[in-house]
Amino acid sequence: MAAPAELTLRALDGVPMVKAGDDLAGIILDALSTSGLVLQAGDVVVLAQKIVSKAEGRLIELRGIEPSPEAVEIATRSDKDPRVVQLILDESDEVLRVRPGAIIVVHRLGFVAANAGIDQSNIGNGDDDDRVLLLPLDPDGTCDRLRGELKARTGIDVAVVIIDSIGRAWRNGTVGTAIGVSGMAGLLDLRTKPDLFGRPLKTSELGLADELASAASLVMGQSSEGRPIVLARGVPYARRDGNAHELIRPKEIDLFR
Repeated sequence: MAAPAELTLRALDGVPMVKAGDDLAGIILDALSTSGLVLQAGDVVVLAQKIVSKAEGRLIELRGIEPSPEAVEIATRSDKDPRVVQLILDESDEVLRVRPGAIIVVHRLGFVAANAGIDQSNIGNGDDDDRVLLLPLDPDGTCDRLRGELKARTGIDVAVVIIDSIGRAWRNGTVGTAIGVSGMAGLLDLRTKPDLFGRPLKTSELGLADELASAASLVMGQSSEGRPIVLARGVPYARRDGNAHELIRPKEIDLFR
């Protein structure tokens, strides 16, 4: 009989308000210490996209943005600020759908998302804050870098995942989704593995990093909790080098596009 699997998720205490240029690896280690934890081999550190974007200087002042005629036209249809629409276009490879309140795009990182993941929540000091937050430039690369820095400072090789809340074409509501991965599989191929009755699986591919992202999002919270870093312990699959890009379905087999 297989040993029972146990996964624990702990939102870390003591995470400060992150600013451009901050040392994220140092913030992670300080929060672990404040929470009475130390890294162990096999752990996964999960970070909310917002603190990564802030540390990487992805806060943009809207007053410096000049919208194009295309942005103005789409803004009329979407009921959005033309300057925000311009940033959405700048961050995207393709516009798929436009409706009031949402512009569905193919983000430059490859995934489909509303409004290119651009957000104004939890970034400033109130409704009069004229800034928006863009996604990180290279989330997989950031995960690689943080993983290396954590190993250099602790001697422990952990996986690192960056997550964001993204909607899905066939379901209501957003869920935590991996946009950056290092040190673990993004997509886990279970094909040819036997089921309970010995029949080989034929189509089973598990979005492992997305499943972990969704679970971590539950303990992070979505509004004023202020817990943007989660330590996951006991993820029950062997590690390999992976990335978030492997989770993106190629356009030619995407039935929703």
